[in-house]
Amino acid sequence: MLLKPENGALPIPQAEREKDGGRDGETQALTASQKEVPSPLLQETPKEDLGARREEGAADSALTPKGARTLAAKALARRRAYRRLDRTVAELVQFLLVKDKKKSPITRSEMVKYVIGDLKDLFPEIIARAAEHLRYVFGFELKQFGRKHHTYILINKLKPLEEEEEEEDLGGDGPRLGLLIMILGLIYMKGNSARETQVWEMLRRLGVRPSKYHFLFGYPKRLIMEDFVQQRYLSYRQVPHTNPPECEFSWGPRSNLEISKMKVLGFVAKLHKKEPQHWPVQYREALADEADRARAKARAEASMRARARARARARASDRAGICPW
Repeated sequence: MLLKPENGALPIPQAEREKDGGRDGETQALTASQKEVPSPLLQETPKEDLGARREEGAADSALTPKGARTLAAKALARRRAYRRLDRTVAELVQFLLVKDKKKSPITRSEMVKYVIGDLKDLFPEIIARAAEHLRYVFGFELKQFGRKHHTYILINKLKPLEEEEEEEDLGGDGPRLGLLIMILGLIYMKGNSARETQVWEMLRRLGVRPSKYHFLFGYPKRLIMEDFVQQRYLSYRQVPHTNPPECEFSWGPRSNLEISKMKVLGFVAKLHKKEPQHWPVQYREALADEADRARAKARAEASMRARARARARARASDRAGICPW
């Protein structure tokens, strides 16, 4: 049974669901620019886009009423096409995750029949976007092993931060680690703290309801509050002077010790297809964090060498004091 995600299940902004019909002609009109839509980690409109929008508005004011209606109709068709393509990618991700529970290979014909439908001409783009989000959000790698019949399998071996020790700390669970990294990324990009409502909204945009059972995460809110917070990956506190009271999440001491801010920033950059330097404030902070980690590692290694030398001297002294009779 195909699980339908709500309001999109991927790290891209999702409009409210509506029965738009999504004609194939509208979808074919999409351009490559739709790939740059930001993830829930960054919902604000980039500053560089504001000037362009103002220029568009100025140009629109010079149009005739008929031209303005035509332009509005095209914009509406484009938005509907975006929404339909986004929903298709989201539904394909959920379909692949459900099929993987049975550990049976998944064919292209199944994906087209049950999910993609008349968007089959866009299959390469849809499968590429689905694979990207399976990897970075859920910790699965989509592998094609039957090129003749276009057969795929999911491999739960990916380490989103390529840190084996981090995955072991979470029980070797790629999806749980992927969810944690998404939350840490949101916190980092929001200035090192994120309101509780922002975290729940991000989950909803991923197609994960905080209080509803999810076959990968169990009950997500319980996972976050009872596991991530209690294991000190996340800190949770009430925000002072808020009425009604609000709470926020920040990085916990365990995340600060075990997880590199540069790796998390790299994770966010991959989702947005940008370089980490695109966010100069976070990049400078990540560089400082890397320098602190390098100094701490050097001190730890020097301490270990000093202890090793001391043990060697102690053993040499013990041997020198042993009588041959």
